[in-house]
Amino acid sequence: MISTVFAVLFYVATILMVVGVGMKVVKYATTPVPLKIVVSPAPRTKRGVVFRMFREVILFESLFKSNKWIWIFAYLFHWGMLIVLLRHFRYFTLDVWWWVEIVSPIGKLMAFAMLVGLLGLWARRIFQERIRYISNPSDHLMLALLVGIAGSGTMMSYVTGTDIIMVKAYMLGLMRFQIGDMPADPILMAHLGMVAILMIIFPISKLMHAPGLFFAPSRTQVDNARERHHISKWARNLPPLPEGIPAKEEGK
Repeated sequence: MISTVFAVLFYVATILMVVGVGMKVVKYATTPVPLKIVVSPAPRTKRGVVFRMFREVILFESLFKSNKWIWIFAYLFHWGMLIVLLRHFRYFTLDVWWWVEIVSPIGKLMAFAMLVGLLGLWARRIFQERIRYISNPSDHLMLALLVGIAGSGTMMSYVTGTDIIMVKAYMLGLMRFQIGDMPADPILMAHLGMVAILMIIFPISKLMHAPGLFFAPSRTQVDNARERHHISKWARNLPPLPEGIPAKEEGK
């Protein structure tokens, strides 16, 4: 009975997450950007924009320049979560890929980095007055879910343990639309339940900043407003511009 409930929950959560994120990404990609709103100093070429985005995604450059302490916690959390997620590929492939075998022992340790980063970011929302004032209950909910997921996963790895062979068989069965038996482990059920809840609310949460970063005009536009007059695609059929404005156009 429990196995079936979790199977249905994960199927629903996966559909809602994939469809929800897809709809949001389409909306981001099709929203008109009528003005040049890059944050200076900004690159003057497309190659420079690519390099800038690389630094933002890999190094969190703007956050590093803004606040070193927040950068440390954010870096620990994001990179810890990435390696932990890569480690979980072992549960979705029959033969464990070679790079997953390399990442797995590192992933167990990076779970602590993930927890430290999350707790540091949560403490900032609680104890820093300016951030506490602008924080919503949903912000604390996201952090509580992530801490619960990381904490329960770490507990299974180092304290209580669980039947990972049975867990892997259950997950592989779900991928083939076959519902098997899931271990009757309270910590595991709590872990998977929180993961499913996070997947469901992901498309309507601030966690959408992950794909949204790649559509942010302030980061992805070229700073060439003096060389080219920026006209979005939706505005190209409007009446002609007054004389004196350059005729060159640049798409969104």
